[in-house]
Amino acid sequence: MQPVLLVIIVGLLGGIAVGAQAPILNMISQRLGSMESVFIVHFGGAVLSGLILLAQRGGALAQWQTLPWFTLLAGAFGLVVVSAINFTIPRLGATTTTALIVAGQLVIGVLIDHFGILNVTVRPLDLGRIVGIIVLFAGVYLLIR
Repeated sequence: MQPVLLVIIVGLLGGIAVGAQAPILNMISQRLGSMESVFIVHFGGAVLSGLILLAQRGGALAQWQTLPWFTLLAGAFGLVVVSAINFTIPRLGATTTTALIVAGQLVIGVLIDHFGILNVTVRPLDLGRIVGIIVLFAGVYLLIR
């Protein structure tokens, strides 16, 4: 398998996971509450990642202190994502919610790429990317209307 194809498949699997996770989060939120769903999701992720780290004898976790302080905010972003999903799905549905999340990811991704923020490789905004953004936002508009 070509390396680029593998990267695309892994990216699509991540998108499938987000798309499948959203209605599950909404189900938990509707039955228990928004913060409860956030807790259950993060607890489940912590348990699974903890088991994987145990199997890897801790991996590089001992070096966590070498990370920049702001990287510890990543879990807070997870709280925002889950809360946004819990708020949006009952009002707009799973498809529109997923499209809005992808659109938001695209906006921040373009900014991060263009300016090389957080040590990512700079990929300047060009005509092709601008057209892609317009097409995606047109799709979001069509889903919302």
